Amino acid sequence: MIILTVLAFAATASAGEACRKVQHLGDGYTICIFDPTADDIQLFQNDRSGKPYGSFRALENDLRLDRTYVRFAMNGGMYLDDQSPVGLFIQNGRELKAINTNKGWGNFHLLPNGVFYLLPGRAGVMESRAFVASGIKPFYATQSGPMLVIDGTLHPSFLADSNSLKSRNGVGVTGDGKVVFAVSDGPVRFHDFATLFRDDLGCANALFLDGSISSLDIPEWQRRDGLFPLGPIIAVTELLPG
Repeated sequence: MIILTVLAFAATASAGEACRKVQHLGDGYTICIFDPTADDIQLFQNDRSGKPYGSFRALENDLRLDRTYVRFAMNGGMYLDDQSPVGLFIQNGRELKAINTNKGWGNFHLLPNGVFYLLPGRAGVMESRAFVASGIKPFYATQSGPMLVIDGTLHPSFLADSNSLKSRNGVGVTGDGKVVFAVSDGPVRFHDFATLFRDDLGCANALFLDGSISSLDIPEWQRRDGLFPLGPIIAVTELLPG
């Protein structure tokens, strides 16, 4: 059962239905829930000139040329100094970066890491090696790490009393197929962020997207974070009437 403490809702119907403020273990979060059967969830990396968007504003301005409105956006995975993805990235069915299952330093390599993927009308989060073995060919995909929740179990490295506190954002998929995005309002530990997805949001699988640079764009809330340059971006878009 999903239990949420609702603090605030957006005033307008679309964002108001999708996004809300919640509390979990004494910390505040913004969560947004979308239905892949009805909402147009996409991944973006480079603009039409081939350069990384780098910001929500640049993405919005570019999509507006095609009469497309951004309802929601979030940073969508870790990236290198040139803003290219660290791991798997698929856009419009084309693999721009291969999956990365190497051991290494940092959160991305805190194995197991995972993949958030989108097929027509369906979304999923899966551990990276399981994703490779599945043979799934998504239309969109982004790899990040670590996994927060794996088949209902927290990542084995998370400690309930950890003193590593950072802003964090992630994505999960509920049992009925809804996509849940969450970003902390302040510094939180991995363990608490993972239990938010598992215990309050009903996500048996959830993926950490990044920390510290965690950024959110909700135009109807007049919120567009822009403190850090961005790599991959996940966005929910809507075609405006002509």
